[in-house]
Amino acid sequence: MFQSFDPVSDRSFASSHLPLLRHSMATQKLDGFIVPHDDEYLNEYLPDCAERLMWVSGFSGSAGAAIILLDQAVMFTDGRYTLQVREQVDENFFSFEDITDTPPSAWLADNGKPGARIGYDPMLHSPAGLEALVKASDRAGFVLVPVTQNPIDVAWTDRPAPPVAPTVPHDNDYAGKSSQEKRREIAAAIKKAGADTVVLTAPHSLAWLFNIRGKDVHATPLPLGRAILHSDGTAALFLHPEKVDDTLRTHLTAEVSIHPETEIAAALAELGENSLSVMIDPALAPVWFFDQLQEAGAEIIKAADPCALPRARKNKTEMDGTRRAHIRDGIAVSRFLHWVAEDAQSGDVTEIEAAQKLESFRAMSNQLNDISFDSISAAGSNGAHCHYRVTTETNKKLERGTLYLIDSGGQYPDGTTDITRTVPIGEPTEEMRRCYTLVLKGHISLATIRFPRGTSGHQLDVLARRPLWEAGLDYDHGTGHGVGSYLGVHEGPQNISKKLISQPLEPGMICSNEPGYYKTGEFGIRIENLVIVRPPVPVAGGEREMMSFEIITMAPLERTLIDTSLLTEDEIAWVNDYHAEVFQKLSEGLEPDLSAWLKEMTAPL
Repeated sequence: MFQSFDPVSDRSFASSHLPLLRHSMATQKLDGFIVPHDDEYLNEYLPDCAERLMWVSGFSGSAGAAIILLDQAVMFTDGRYTLQVREQVDENFFSFEDITDTPPSAWLADNGKPGARIGYDPMLHSPAGLEALVKASDRAGFVLVPVTQNPIDVAWTDRPAPPVAPTVPHDNDYAGKSSQEKRREIAAAIKKAGADTVVLTAPHSLAWLFNIRGKDVHATPLPLGRAILHSDGTAALFLHPEKVDDTLRTHLTAEVSIHPETEIAAALAELGENSLSVMIDPALAPVWFFDQLQEAGAEIIKAADPCALPRARKNKTEMDGTRRAHIRDGIAVSRFLHWVAEDAQSGDVTEIEAAQKLESFRAMSNQLNDISFDSISAAGSNGAHCHYRVTTETNKKLERGTLYLIDSGGQYPDGTTDITRTVPIGEPTEEMRRCYTLVLKGHISLATIRFPRGTSGHQLDVLARRPLWEAGLDYDHGTGHGVGSYLGVHEGPQNISKKLISQPLEPGMICSNEPGYYKTGEFGIRIENLVIVRPPVPVAGGEREMMSFEIITMAPLERTLIDTSLLTEDEIAWVNDYHAEVFQKLSEGLEPDLSAWLKEMTAPL
């Protein structure tokens, strides 16, 4: 099994680890230390050796931060983790803040003491993130201190070793373009920006640009490393030597030199010595890189990572691949939903057993390389934790009279999947059916929208929320995120959320459509499909071409939770059309009895 269900954190971490950290801070004459949930690559999902926030607090979520002072500590998380953080983090040692309303910089601006030395690790903060802390320092009068050695790393004596999984080629038959082609394109973008070279610090960009993959991060096929690409298309790739073999060297060709990652500082210094202008992304690169380049005398050109948009705009090969992956995944999910309907209604099946069953169905394809994230297998009240992770300590049974939410995905060589379905165990209540149908109405509203070029996901987010808002309900997470091609299940720069992100949606981008509703202590509901942004086309009688979404996730919705009296005729027609497509694309891949079940599940409402 790819997923482990052992607890990764402990509520005692705060009591046992805070004193160790504070001793380490005192040794460096720090009055406070800022702990983001980031690693040296500013990834969302971290290798075990970089889970510093979890080590000091016990919080295992994928987003958050902490401020540790000598006499108090504060945890910052968003609405996705309101319940989880209070279960995992001991309130006797930490107070809690909503990071949206009160980010760490705002808290320090109000609570930082004049003259206090507040440390930060320049490898764990981007310049864009550090800027807010600098403003807080100016306002409150405390001193920001960049540390050369993270005090957590000093105190964490049994810290796991950094990962050194092999870096392997990603076949052009899946990538759609060779690394040489991509490097030529990005080299042209470097020249257009007036730069001589670009420093790439994001592993996702390395994976895409060089057509390589790795296993340095759980559930995401990333090789951790750095790269420098020059305006002539040649490059230097910095990886741990244990990750490199002759197959990789042959794949990269002589145009790409390979160096130990420990040599990146010397390479940055050389850029300055040669008086080169260096392009680097202030939102993605750690402050450390800017400090090194500035000290070396290089001209720094702050610009967006030139790989980000081309990576997000999937080419035809990638789109065809992800369509195949989603049909393959839909067959596995349909088998699972049939199993839930037939064998998991007893009230005796556990969340872990269900997650393992789904993984086994995905593995039947013989093309599953990994899961794309730890499955959110959430029964009853656990479903109200929108980013719940089941462990042996939290494992619940799928009890009759409750809802079961399963959010999961697979990593296939031709695509990354992410799907959420909510199903009843036993007979659902009218409240469950009403809330599910409101979520479905929002899902349909977003799925069917037409929009002109230049439209951002931020502008569309309200469509998915409107039915819930009209009922006085909402959800505290984004409506959609970008998805990679056998890469990260969360991929920028596109996004569909309340956050003011101006990046327009562009043809070829893959996004999720996942509104939800969560009733604390009772149940959670989410419906998630992935979509591809279609190119603009003329509209009959219209003046402007419009883009739209192609749904690529194929799996039945839960008929018994749909209250058709709350749907319009157009919404009912959408469900029927979607279900007809699901049956058409999946039925041939299923056994006759499963195909018959799917035909029932996808029959017209």
